[in-house]
Amino acid sequence: MTLVTECPPFPDQVIAELGVPRATFYRWRQLRKGPKAIKLPNGSARIRRSELERWIEALEEAA
Repeated sequence: MTLVTECPPFPDQVIAELGVPRATFYRWRQLRKGPKAIKLPNGSARIRRSELERWIEALEEAA
């Protein structure tokens, strides 16, 4: 069993970190162009830090 030391960020935290409008981020997710999220049992979404970093690296490679 893996012990989680840091909670994955909420989408709003990722939006602030990326500096993009909220609508843009959710449009990316709807088009499956954004980072993958996990849905918690309470219905809230989180984005793993490793997934966010992988997504950003993929964008850098494509540029």
